Amino acid sequence: MPVMIPMQEQRDIMATPPFRSFLVPGQLVSHPDHPEWGEGQVQSAVGHRVTVTFPHAGKVLVDATVVQLTALS
Repeated sequence: MPVMIPMQEQRDIMATPPFRSFLVPGQLVSHPDHPEWGEGQVQSAVGHRVTVTFPHAGKVLVDATVVQLTALS
């Protein structure tokens, strides 16, 4: 006989707001693990996905829940 696991109630799911990055397009940032990439410029920030253009790495998609970019401006 299969084990039945109760579904999480809808209100529990709604209790945690979605992650939202504090970064905005045009902002200058650096990547803590790759300082050699230089100062990057945020192109977009949608939810946890932040697209940054770095002078020495090009366009990079960063998961802001995993990497904490350092704001320079």
